[in-house]
Amino acid sequence: MGNEHMGNTNGDSAFNKRTIAAALANYIDAGSIVAGSAGLSLWVSYLKLSDTQIGLLGALSANAISAAVGALLGGFLADKVGRKAVYTNSMLVYALGICLVLFGVNFPMLLSGYIIIGLSVGADITASWTIIAENAPKKNRARHCGVAQVAWAAGAVVVLLLSVLAGDLGLLGNKIVFAHLLVIALITYILRIRLPESDAWQTKNQPEEAQAEKPAVLNKTSYFDLLKPMYLKSILFLMGVYLVWNLAAGVMGFFMPYIYQQVGGVSANMANLLQMGLFIFTGLGVALIFMPFADKYRKTVFGIAAFMAVIGWTLFLLPVEGLPILLLFIVVIGINNGAGQQANYQLWASEIFPTQYRASAQGLMFFLVRISIGIWSLFVPIIITNFGIGTMAAILLGCVTASMIIGLLFAPNTSGKSLEQIQEELYGSPQSQVKKGTESKIM
Repeated sequence: MGNEHMGNTNGDSAFNKRTIAAALANYIDAGSIVAGSAGLSLWVSYLKLSDTQIGLLGALSANAISAAVGALLGGFLADKVGRKAVYTNSMLVYALGICLVLFGVNFPMLLSGYIIIGLSVGADITASWTIIAENAPKKNRARHCGVAQVAWAAGAVVVLLLSVLAGDLGLLGNKIVFAHLLVIALITYILRIRLPESDAWQTKNQPEEAQAEKPAVLNKTSYFDLLKPMYLKSILFLMGVYLVWNLAAGVMGFFMPYIYQQVGGVSANMANLLQMGLFIFTGLGVALIFMPFADKYRKTVFGIAAFMAVIGWTLFLLPVEGLPILLLFIVVIGINNGAGQQANYQLWASEIFPTQYRASAQGLMFFLVRISIGIWSLFVPIIITNFGIGTMAAILLGCVTASMIIGLLFAPNTSGKSLEQIQEELYGSPQSQVKKGTESKIM
């Protein structure tokens, strides 16, 4: 319980450096997705890209397949060789990808840059979320994890704002946006290289702790282990909450400017401003609701915020259109994004798996979510074109409602408990996990 002990002796200040350095992964993740989307039309014009090439950029970008693969690899490596090795070196890989975009003069360079950026972001997210939870005080874990969600919202808002300000510069403007992400990545690398490894991971890998079986468990870690019933139940619960919700969030993130224009009759610029407003309310939802209250009132916060998504997608089923509906939508969906499924998933995914599987489990789930979003996104335009936005809203309403119900019914009680205590309550003692590995108390 080294990390919890540290939290009690050194206080929150000792963790803030680690938390902030790790949380920058979310800023870079959101920034990469938004920057890639904002500059896509400029690259299409500059390189005369075909529809196939555009599709490849979207499918293999940081929002889809490359990030999914990166998470799968990064989660495995973070459990094998340590969180710090992954989340530090991922910044150098990210910088390489950004440079390929900045100096790209043809499609292979641009595509390679997008793929490398996605791989590094996926790996970084899994290691960073893990290290935040492992080094946060048990009574303030939501507050620390919330910093990552604030960083995600900030990354989206800053990149959108920079894209608007540099819009008149054309492709150069988009490269300036990417260059700012390169600077953030290098600063993050410098911050992280000076910080220690996760306490929980170090404790798990110290033979002198008289826990000889623990390194053996770590060395045998594989994704097949997560298919055991004791862990599969946890994965199914989290996917029921997070993957199902992400089908709606994926539409919100990529297609909402188009929907704003269709439903509200607003201009393209106003649609972008509305999207920026949505991310601002996301940050406010994290900072004003999730961070102050989720450590003590986790299920209540989740339930209220999850219901905001139900309200949001119901708005598009009402016989009312116009800007007021859109403004209400960005408020309630912003609160949901900030304090609902996304933030709670980050907490639960870090809490309900043992140390030797914690990053791997997150990598596997991140992989499943991003791949699912990529496949789902292929059908979204078809559904909207052929059946209308109302039909799409009804489908997404079903998704967010199911996600809310699953979370409320099956969420484990983890608030205020150390990671070791949670692990023992859900799976038994570490020794019993090694010997049996087939029984689980979760849910």
